Amino acid sequence: MKRVFGNLEIAFDIMYLVSAFIIGMVLLMASSSGLHTLAGIMALILVFGDSFHLIPRIQVIISKNEKVLRTALGRGKQITSVSMTVFYLFLWQIGLQISSIPVLPLWNYLIYAMAVLRVALCFLPANRWVEEKPPVKWGIYRNIPFFVIGIMVSILFFLNRNVILSIHYMWLAILLSFSFYLPVVLFTNRNPKIGMLMLPKTGCYLWIISMCLFL
Repeated sequence: MKRVFGNLEIAFDIMYLVSAFIIGMVLLMASSSGLHTLAGIMALILVFGDSFHLIPRIQVIISKNEKVLRTALGRGKQITSVSMTVFYLFLWQIGLQISSIPVLPLWNYLIYAMAVLRVALCFLPANRWVEEKPPVKWGIYRNIPFFVIGIMVSILFFLNRNVILSIHYMWLAILLSFSFYLPVVLFTNRNPKIGMLMLPKTGCYLWIISMCLFL
């Protein structure tokens, strides 16, 4: 059974990376508006960052030798954490461009401050990225500003959910992605099986960038 789930995860990860890359390229080539360009770059950042984590993860499942690949896995998670922060900044900018209501400059300053804080926390040695069981508390610390970013972006798209029909549920996709991610942050060290919630979380990212095709 474990082997079956491993094979399913490999297939899903490859499908995700290939699909997200194709969507990103289509958005860039379609580029009929600045929104498509932003969304295309955003999608490719997503693929670039996640590949640093998912490719070592696939190698671990195939080789069954996590110890040898632990450094690659840890650094991959670190890179993914930074790239996901940048991803949401691009999504924020897309939201600002389609927004039908004025957004106070304070909110713009706040989200960028949270992004800087998040990235800075990701680079602190206390995270111990390459250890088998990194400290849970540091996983919580670095994700607090990330969750603030997610909530802010989700609220922006919720308030503008009726501006463009194709992204009506963008806010929901963002909330769901964070809902799947929260248990992973809090409990995956105790129960590694909770890490499987990263699959539907990843599916939410595909949903997000797919909606951008119809901007």
